[in-house]
Amino acid sequence: MPSEQTRQHPVDMRYSSRTIASVSAGFVPSAGGRAVYKLVRTSRLYEQIVQQIEDSIVKGVLKAGDQLPAERELAQRFGVSRTAVREAVKALREKGLVEAYSGRGTFITDGTTQAVRQSLDLMVKIGQPEGSTHLAEVRAILEPEIAALAAVRIQEPELGTMREAVAVMDRAGQDPDAYIEADLDFHLALAEGAANPLILSLLDSIVGLLREQRLRIFNVSGGPERGQFHHKRILEAVERHDADKARAAMHAHLEQVRDDSQAPSAKRVPGRPSAH
Repeated sequence: MPSEQTRQHPVDMRYSSRTIASVSAGFVPSAGGRAVYKLVRTSRLYEQIVQQIEDSIVKGVLKAGDQLPAERELAQRFGVSRTAVREAVKALREKGLVEAYSGRGTFITDGTTQAVRQSLDLMVKIGQPEGSTHLAEVRAILEPEIAALAAVRIQEPELGTMREAVAVMDRAGQDPDAYIEADLDFHLALAEGAANPLILSLLDSIVGLLREQRLRIFNVSGGPERGQFHHKRILEAVERHDADKARAAMHAHLEQVRDDSQAPSAKRVPGRPSAH
């Protein structure tokens, strides 16, 4: 049973990986002595716990990398059973907001991309065959402008990643996995170069869903070579910080992707580089 004092005050649950060494009890006093959470006492308690933790993530009180207190400690702080805490943590994991590691604890994750990716993945599966077409259209709207922004804002680390990705794709030969991973690296480095975390999250959610399309293009005769031609044009425009040319090069690349993804696949010839 929680004490009368605990009932009267909200629960402070800011427990961070940055404070583990200095706060052995697992809880960090909030500014001005004010706490973060209120105890919950109605049915479906775990949903209220989930809501309070979500609110803390939205407000920035809990951030990616912060560690939640142990199950027993959370139950005491919220004034609920360990079963309710267990159900809450399970729900948060399903939402992609926390990740539990055996022997280490439960940590807040950057759940935005994962949540969007899961939603889009479900939409594509439900909406087939239109789902892939819809995603390709969204990509055609986003990526040319991402390339234009990156041409203006990109820094050397992202440019280095793009150059290495192009080199890996050139060397990929008959290895579709190596090519596809390098392809993802290329496009995500471009999104990172745009210096907008929302853009990066959106693009990461979309391009990951097109893995099957990438594999089909890898097996289209001449598709790998065409893809690399466009990758190199995009890279050249971004290196020159030419937004207009970067936009046009990405637009041309996505048209090539669309055309090759609709072409019949052919068995790849040994030693050929990869595509898209």
